[in-house]
Amino acid sequence: MMKTKRAMILVSNDPESIRLGANELIHNLNEALATYNLQDEVDVSTISDINHSNVLPLVIVYPEATVYGPVKAADARYLVEEQLYKGRVVTSLLAPPKQLTGQIGSLRTHKGYNPAEQRIVLERAGRIDPDNIEEFIAANGYEALGKVLTEMTPDGVIDIIEHSGLQGRGGAGFPAGRKWRFVRAAKSKEKYIVCNADESEPGTFKDRIVLEGDPHLIIEAMAIAGYALGAEEGYIYIRGEYGLAFRRLEKAILQAKEFGFLGKNIFGTDFNFNIHVHAGAGAYVCGEETALLESLEGKRGEPRSRPPYPVTNGLWNKPTLINNVETLANIPPILRHGAEWYRSFGTPSSPGTKVYTIMGNVNFSGVIEVPMGITLREVINIYAKGMKPGSTLKLAQTGGSSGSVIPAALQDTPMDFESFRKAGVSLGSGALLICDQNTCIVDLVKVLLQFFRFESCGKCTPCRVGSQRAYEIVERISQGQGRLEELDQLLDVAGEMERASNCGLGQTAATPIRDMLKYFRTEVEAHIRLRVCPTGVCELTEEIEKVA
Repeated sequence: MMKTKRAMILVSNDPESIRLGANELIHNLNEALATYNLQDEVDVSTISDINHSNVLPLVIVYPEATVYGPVKAADARYLVEEQLYKGRVVTSLLAPPKQLTGQIGSLRTHKGYNPAEQRIVLERAGRIDPDNIEEFIAANGYEALGKVLTEMTPDGVIDIIEHSGLQGRGGAGFPAGRKWRFVRAAKSKEKYIVCNADESEPGTFKDRIVLEGDPHLIIEAMAIAGYALGAEEGYIYIRGEYGLAFRRLEKAILQAKEFGFLGKNIFGTDFNFNIHVHAGAGAYVCGEETALLESLEGKRGEPRSRPPYPVTNGLWNKPTLINNVETLANIPPILRHGAEWYRSFGTPSSPGTKVYTIMGNVNFSGVIEVPMGITLREVINIYAKGMKPGSTLKLAQTGGSSGSVIPAALQDTPMDFESFRKAGVSLGSGALLICDQNTCIVDLVKVLLQFFRFESCGKCTPCRVGSQRAYEIVERISQGQGRLEELDQLLDVAGEMERASNCGLGQTAATPIRDMLKYFRTEVEAHIRLRVCPTGVCELTEEIEKVA
């Protein structure tokens, strides 16, 4: 008879934890349990830690939900002896309380998540072993797929997605249900489901957390999409640098096939579906959906001219649904709980939650999931634990390199697609770079343009030449060599890039330029008129200093 387990030890095994010795720590914990004859009473499993980079590796001991960190491999025996053998908390290894926010904090306090945080996408991430399909199933995994295949029609599935109001979380906010309807209506015997996991936007790592912490969620979502749209094959195009996520996805796919959630006659129906994982080679432009398709087909990753659009002429010229990881991650919960449940989160125009990465001059950085419509001020004060000592908010960037530069004056604008659109800014991918008064807007935009000119595929002239020309102008301004008339030239270049670039890379590369001159023109002009950088970041050339 199998002995009942009385405790469980969870060890974070994200890439940073592994680098810091998580695997050796797990080995030592198991050895220590054997030493004290506890191997049959205590399980050692893993979690994908989601926001505590400075206390890794993280160890959580259940049922007490005691959180330790950072824990070294050498601490394993002492931890087992004290906590599991003698029943005493090891106070010297406890993670600092100020670090325990979000999910980990709720485990420690038993009071649930922070009231402003609602986890839909990240519901399981960090709570289950991502390599164990049985833990996923025990947490309602594949329940939505079973419901869809045995109780619903394809059109019924799309109706719920449409009614939920889910919008694409890649940045544009296009209604997900409408895109699904377009693919469903396309006439073709072959259709494809593609998950865009090429998370190459600098500062964005929310999709990695989902893929590493809950890979079966994406498999379930893609299978549901395949049934709803009439596709039998799916592809996950993942960023090449995401080695751990790649391995976990491949393992999850094998497990799903073994359990009958992928392959032929899923849930005893006539529905067949398979998924393949394809790793990109590091090109930023392949995050653009048509460049991604070109890369999947074995071609150079360059954007296609549109129309036609992927919903009718996508992968191998067949109708193709392309959704990013966060968008797909919302699908199973919506179908389990219903459209009205999903609409109870967020705002009427932008229902649901949004996953953000927080970085910059704040006291806490990491990943959060909060209702759409929360303000930047709330994010900084509640989740980022405020600005660092001596820092005041100057600006924030909301979507990686291509996101809007938002001044402090807009920090009370609800962070949802409609409110941001009305304010003239965009939500983007959800990477929040928080900058204080010591950030020079000219230097920031110069760095962004350097990135864009390097990552441009070169296919279209507005992006290839425009990004280079804009960089040259901003670089001169940063050196105190700019001219006032060049600011109008910058706006002209930005306008042409926005209007005529072949894909989103060139179009959104103009965003930082536009926002810089809209909100921080006085600071830019100080570099030109006074030949000084108000923040002291930009270095003037010796020649200019003599002139000044």
